[in-house]
Amino acid sequence: VHFVYIVRCADDSLYTGYALDPEARVVVHNSGRGAHYTASRRPVSLVHTEPFDTKSEALKREHQVKQLTRAEKERLIQHCRR
Repeated sequence: VHFVYIVRCADDSLYTGYALDPEARVVVHNSGRGAHYTASRRPVSLVHTEPFDTKSEALKREHQVKQLTRAEKERLIQHCRR
């Protein structure tokens, strides 16, 4: 299974990424070895995941989510928590 994930950074910004194991990826982000963006915004916490059967589907969705506004991402996070 492939995942698109969103983490909330310590400065309350949101970062979207792709991973096979989102929880393990959060550990990497919090160690400072993840994305350059999150390295200076630690700690991060996992707030959203979406599973996909293929890497291609996940990467397409990651691109879509990255195009969303902050407000749209917040709605996505809240909608999926229900």
